[in-house]
Amino acid sequence: MRAMQSPGKTMNADALLDRLHAVRRQTEALAAPLSAEDAQVQSMPDASPTKWHLAHTTWFFETMVLERFEPGFRPFDANFRMLFNSYYQAVGERHPRPQRGLLTRPALGEVLAWRAAVDERLAALCRRGLPDEALGLLELGLHHEQQHQELLLTDALHLLSCSPLRPAYRRAPALAPASMVEPAGGAIDWLPFEGGAVDIGHDISHAVFAFDNELPRHRCWLASYSLAQRPVTQGEWRQFVDDGAYRDPRWWLSAGWDWLAAQGLQAPLYWLRDGAGWQVFGLHGPQPLARARPMVNISFFEAEAYARWHAAQHPDAPPSRLPTEAEWEHAAASCHSLHGNLLESDALQPLPAPPAPPAPSAPPAPLVVGLQQMFGDVWEWTRSAYEPYPGFRPWTGAVGEYNGKFMVDQLVLRGGSFATPKSHLRASYRNFFPATARWQFAGLRLARDAARGGR
Repeated sequence: MRAMQSPGKTMNADALLDRLHAVRRQTEALAAPLSAEDAQVQSMPDASPTKWHLAHTTWFFETMVLERFEPGFRPFDANFRMLFNSYYQAVGERHPRPQRGLLTRPALGEVLAWRAAVDERLAALCRRGLPDEALGLLELGLHHEQQHQELLLTDALHLLSCSPLRPAYRRAPALAPASMVEPAGGAIDWLPFEGGAVDIGHDISHAVFAFDNELPRHRCWLASYSLAQRPVTQGEWRQFVDDGAYRDPRWWLSAGWDWLAAQGLQAPLYWLRDGAGWQVFGLHGPQPLARARPMVNISFFEAEAYARWHAAQHPDAPPSRLPTEAEWEHAAASCHSLHGNLLESDALQPLPAPPAPPAPSAPPAPLVVGLQQMFGDVWEWTRSAYEPYPGFRPWTGAVGEYNGKFMVDQLVLRGGSFATPKSHLRASYRNFFPATARWQFAGLRLARDAARGGR
């Protein structure tokens, strides 16, 4: 396997080792509320069992780092190389993705023992000293594991939603944290942004990690636009549902309407009828609809339909739409910090024991001036196809399969969610999923052309 080209300045070995311990412990803490039975089951082909997430992230470090750089390397178990390979063709055979839940062996305890052994070997390797190429792969492995931390939660939520018992990942706190108190709400405030030539993509002069799909930084032209100050809320989405939007083809792309009809969908994922109202199933279990919290767990098709419906409700204003990813990143440049309701937020801290499981939060009251919740709470769908930037070069070797080969039939999401680690994010980060994906923690923020303020 040829070397990965480091996209930014790599941490030194001591700093990486500290982060390795923190990230690996956090993954296990997130898995801890789930039983061995929970950790085994695969609820649908697109989701993976918790045990598989624990194993695959360990496979990455063993295969991509130890196998290449550890003197006298021997695998913990040679069979794991095939069992827990996800999609790396250059590495070799793979167990079929839809059948990950059938891997009753190795047992969860053996996977955890494997994790501990690999961690010890990585620590010993770091203490001996590593070349820059190995340090780059180790840092990539940390960000890879942080992606799987969020996937572990999205997949566990889908699994728990399949039970008629409607179990909670963790019980809700007796009192909501201050950051989750709902404001009075109100109409959307629109913030204008001047167009022109703007630079998009990761700036390699910054000493932070970035994936290859964030490069190269390049110039593009934007027309003037406005962005909603905050994401669309559950209360606003209920109006969309109550207006019969899930039964009205006017708002849907053709492929979206076909998908909706084929699935027989009448409401968002995890919404449960509660008399005349709704409950929302989340990691706390079923909870009353919270009108000021961001809408979450919707597909691109649903987000696009909402934007069209919203435009029809405001015929005297420029039509609302989803932002492009360049608009989103340009606007995010006005945010001076990665502040938001993320995995490291006080109410969500998984080490040593979180006081509450993750949940999207309403914006704090009183509302602040400027963009709210650009980072955290919900990933925000954009109208941009996931495509290579001009001059894109994937990493070399097996890790070159990490992003580039998925640049078709996917849409870009930006901003992170309540389950995204803060240290994993930056304004140039590009998430991507197919248009039908709605088990991810995704929502939307509206945009419109050449708006100059107002409501």
